[in-house]
Amino acid sequence: MIQITAVKQDSDIELIAQLAKEIWTHHYTPIIGIDQVNYMLEKFQSESSIKSQLANGYEYHLLKFDDRPAGYIAFCYKDGHLFLSKIYVHANFRGKGIGKAAMCFMENEAQLNGFSKIRLTVNKYNSNSILAYEKMGFETITAIIQDIGNGYVMDDYVLEKKLN
Repeated sequence: MIQITAVKQDSDIELIAQLAKEIWTHHYTPIIGIDQVNYMLEKFQSESSIKSQLANGYEYHLLKFDDRPAGYIAFCYKDGHLFLSKIYVHANFRGKGIGKAAMCFMENEAQLNGFSKIRLTVNKYNSNSILAYEKMGFETITAIIQDIGNGYVMDDYVLEKKLN
């Protein structure tokens, strides 16, 4: 059974930060290297960073499978769309429909709040994720390079899905 619950407590934030470290280290090290992974974890997925994002309009939700932490999502509303900032499922839980359930949840949230599209950014070399997004109806609308400091950049595609 898949559960999606809003992150409100410090213990949830701590759990998200731990999940992020496991997921990102496993998934992104081959793509961007361990030094950039560690930098980005501290900058974007540390407990203090998550708290700051929550205070600035982002929503985080914990994804559970059979009551076990399996991943997380984060999003906000801006410029007329839901911006999907983070959708991560732990490798041990992939293939169980968790990502699809999370995407359905976000589509519903977008529509409930009057938005007709979802946008996200994805690393240009994260080919498996790009394919998964395309299967879910996302299309590439542009490419961007964002300087994130310390000599690192995020070299991404911007994808968009129009909702009915």
